Amino acid sequence: MIDDLVLPKDNSQITRKAGRGIFWNFLTYGLGKGVILLTTSILARLLTKGDFGLVAIAVVAINYLSVVKDLGLGVALIQRREDVNEAANTVFTINLALGLFLSAIVIPLAPVFAIYFNDPMITPVLRWLGVSFAINALGSVHVIWLMRELDYRRKFIPDMGNTIVKGVTSIGLAYAGFGVWALVYGQILGALASVILVWIILPWRPRLTVNKKITGTLMKFGVSVTGGDILSVFIDNVDYVIVGRLFGLEALSVYTLAYRLPEMLLIGNLWVMGGVTFPAFSSIQNQPEEMRRGVLASVRLIQLIAVPISLGLLIAADPIVRVVFGEQWLDAIPVLRVLAIFAWVYSIGYHIGDVYKAIGRPDILFKLTVMTLIVIIPAILIGSNYGMLGIAWGHLVAVLIRRIISLTLATRFIKVSIIDIIKELKPSFLGALAMAPITLAVLYLTMNINPFVQLPLVVLAGAISYLSVLWWVERDNLFRLARAVGSRRETSPD
Repeated sequence: MIDDLVLPKDNSQITRKAGRGIFWNFLTYGLGKGVILLTTSILARLLTKGDFGLVAIAVVAINYLSVVKDLGLGVALIQRREDVNEAANTVFTINLALGLFLSAIVIPLAPVFAIYFNDPMITPVLRWLGVSFAINALGSVHVIWLMRELDYRRKFIPDMGNTIVKGVTSIGLAYAGFGVWALVYGQILGALASVILVWIILPWRPRLTVNKKITGTLMKFGVSVTGGDILSVFIDNVDYVIVGRLFGLEALSVYTLAYRLPEMLLIGNLWVMGGVTFPAFSSIQNQPEEMRRGVLASVRLIQLIAVPISLGLLIAADPIVRVVFGEQWLDAIPVLRVLAIFAWVYSIGYHIGDVYKAIGRPDILFKLTVMTLIVIIPAILIGSNYGMLGIAWGHLVAVLIRRIISLTLATRFIKVSIIDIIKELKPSFLGALAMAPITLAVLYLTMNINPFVQLPLVVLAGAISYLSVLWWVERDNLFRLARAVGSRRETSPD
């Protein structure tokens, strides 16, 4: 089943590359998020809630502007199969121009965000973070090259360089008393380190040129992707905008940290796998039966990861917040529990959207995103009457509706049935049935001890119970994954 994740069994070379891609992507993400979690844990004890809230708002603004940073040309380049080098030069040139433009346009736009959120400090923070557009544009196509070739082993280097430089800089400056600027300068220096490293590890050197014919072809594909991305970014950040406006920056910092754990541990893993599944699905875009098998296998694999993470966050939210962020962030506990359920629902069938892009139908994904927008705004606005927790519940209701509709639609375009998808959930649900009562019992029995002792005991109990069932029902598939990852044969771009 694991071999079917992205490719037919007889396509051994790409299968190995996809397997290694998944391994290196998860290794990068796991180590990177481990460093980020450690950094956040330290900074949560050094900086104020207001500092975190300021950067959270600035990051939301950057996210909104970043949707047009390459006009969908990066995705189009991954999907393209001819004149790739010339197309890469064209994309690099356009990306660089867009990056410089976005860095410049942040300067007059920053005060608008400051007025909306009633805090003048947002203006200088946002202007400095806007510099990252120009910096990231210099390395964006190099990263696309590595993703296109599933070369996540080399991509590991700039990704980790970014994370480490950002973390060390932020912690050092926070200790030195720089406050919110510790986070700002850490972001900028991390982006710069990533660009320098990706230029070192990938010998491809771009030319400043624009091929009009290639640009037209890429833009035709990229427009639908960009349209969907604009709506997706709005949807993903609308809760932050509403919390910051209605409840203030300190409340936003609590909500942001509550969201941080599901994002790091699960939602980010989905983005990581998307970096592998989209190029891999693109390589079999004309093989519908293999695509169907790959989709079902991706559902199975994702749920094996998603279920224990979401269940663990739901059950152990109290000791997790106390240990990771500290006693001053206890308001995040109930929000974290709701967002843990949200993250699990979000994960079901997540990569079906990669198939639509791979077969040249990003318009389907765009329509689904429009539908989500129609649902999420009223859901969150209604939830806002009940505070941050109500907004989290609104987010959960909206994603549940989207998943029901998107999975129903998949039965038409990918030729899978709801029953097929439910069958792929069985192994993870069996593990959850064993994990839930055991972790709850350990949590109850250790409720009066130090959370720094309680949390490892709960995690250990949950991991042993879940992995024991997983080993029983999925042993053969785990061995298949290990063989796919372990192969040493590899081809890389020059």
